Amino acid sequence: MDETHTADIVIDSRGTLLEGALTVPPHCRGIVAFAHGSGSSRFSRRNQQVAHTLNDSGLATLLFDLLSAEENEQDVLTTEFRFNIPLLALRMTDAVDWISRNHRTAQLPIGLFGASTGAAAALIAAAKRPQQVSAVVSRGGRPDLAGDDLRRVRAPTLLIVGGWDGQVITLNQMAARRLECEHQIVIVPEATHLFEEPGKLEEVARLAADWFCTRLKPGR
Repeated sequence: MDETHTADIVIDSRGTLLEGALTVPPHCRGIVAFAHGSGSSRFSRRNQQVAHTLNDSGLATLLFDLLSAEENEQDVLTTEFRFNIPLLALRMTDAVDWISRNHRTAQLPIGLFGASTGAAAALIAAAKRPQQVSAVVSRGGRPDLAGDDLRRVRAPTLLIVGGWDGQVITLNQMAARRLECEHQIVIVPEATHLFEEPGKLEEVARLAADWFCTRLKPGR
């Protein structure tokens, strides 16, 4: 395949339909599924920017909504779904299984990129699918919310935190002590939680691309 393939897709998660966008560049070496943070969606500008960098690095990407349209409307009013980590992790695990079945992606090693509460969902999915998930990256995430599943993660895990995001640095350090897989914390200097300062999100994207490109290898 010599051209980038893009498609709107739907993942059936136990009867709930989740919309997403799949991008597969030519000769790609792996695929990264995104777990967005609380109150966000596949249209997250930050995740889309990181996804473009991964595509340019030869990686396919799957950005999808962890909530259905109806759930999202309700969540805007009640916030009852965005912190439901077991539900988000279940949806993320179903996305991993979808990737493993899809004819365009079934042979690609899988990475997961999680932001905020999505990081916990990604890590739990990695713990539940150790033979399928080969790498995880967290951006300003809450890996601590993965709880006991942290010890079961086998995929190499990169935790990226802003240098001005003191409380989240502490929570990431606590989570890292429970990880028994290869892992690393990178603190991006002079960056807040959302990495909105000039050049900081680009740095996150480069770090993620390097991590995935060195760890998403066929047969891993």
